[in-house]
Amino acid sequence: MKNMKIAIPLAEGKLALHFGHAKEFAIFEVNGSETIDKQLHVPPPHEPGVLPQWLNGLGVNIIITGGMGGRALQLFIQNGIKVLTGAASMPPEEIVSQYISNTLQTGENACEH
Repeated sequence: MKNMKIAIPLAEGKLALHFGHAKEFAIFEVNGSETIDKQLHVPPPHEPGVLPQWLNGLGVNIIITGGMGGRALQLFIQNGIKVLTGAASMPPEEIVSQYISNTLQTGENACEH
C-alpha cells in the first residue's frame, strides 16, 4: 500500500455520520501499513464546493465517512479523492487501522441528499 492521507470527519471524537456536519477532521498520514502522523483540522465554513478543495489542498487521498450527499461525492471524485461511505461511528484510529488491514466494513451511505 502506498503513502496516503486519510481524512475522517469527527463528531465528539468519533466518525461523524454526516460528512458536512463535522466540526473537525482527523487526517492520518499512512506509509504502507503504518500510521506515521495524525493531525486534527477545523474545516472552513461549510459551503458547497469548499471542503473538496480544502481537503485536496491538505493532500488527502481518501475520505472515510458515514454519509455524504451525491453532489459532494462527485466533487471529491473530481478532485481525485476516493470516498468510502457507510462506515460506523467509532474512534478514527480504529477506522484507519481497519482500513489499512483491509478489515473495514462499510454499509449503506448514511446520507440521503
